[in-house]
Formats: sequence, structure tokens, C-alpha cells
Amino acid sequence: MDQGLNLAIGIGIQNFPEGLAVSLPLRGAGFSTWKAFWYGQLSGMVEPLAGVFGALAVVLAEPLLPYALGFAAGAMVYVVMDDIIPEAQTSGNGKLASWTSILGFVVMMSLDVGLG
Repeated sequence: MDQGLNLAIGIGIQNFPEGLAVSLPLRGAGFSTWKAFWYGQLSGMVEPLAGVFGALAVVLAEPLLPYALGFAAGAMVYVVMDDIIPEAQTSGNGKLASWTSILGFVVMMSLDVGLG
């Protein structure tokens, strides 16, 4: 129960400046105080609905999450290696960059398997 209350308070604190970011420019543009306030409130009313859709998406995507994270990690390693190794070749450190990249990958995988 306390966690739900803390979450609600946190969301409320986050939404306050968000509503102001909508209401204050509208007030400055000549809207009445109540109309600007109302539009600020309306801008936050989509969040509960989006939260429900987000939770549903998480539930549906959970079985795919390990594969998606693995793909993202592989893509990140590829992009880094694709950038580092050719650049290291131009300065004469291509072999060093390749071997240390391989060593880093082996250490990373060992830590992943060893620590779970």
C-alpha cells in the first residue's frame, strides 16, 4: 500500500510542472485562467490510459524481452566494433584494438555466465 501511495505522489509531483508547461504559455497567449488550467489538466488525462496500454504491452512483450535485449546488445557491440577497429587501423593499432575487443567480449561473457 505504501508503494502505491509513493508512486501516486511521485506521478503527481512530476505532473505538476508538466501541467504548468501547458497552462502558462496558454495564459500568456491570452486564454482565460480557467481555460488555461483546464487545458493543462486535459494534457495529463491521457497518461492513465497510456499507462494501461503500456502495461499491456509489457505483458505481451515479456516473452520476447530476452531476445530483444540480446539483439540490442549484439547491435551495440557491432556498432562499437565497426567504429573502433577501422579507426584503430588508420593509426596502426588495428591488431591491438581487435584483440582487446575480443578480450573485453570474453570478460563480459564470463562475468555474465559466472554471475548469472
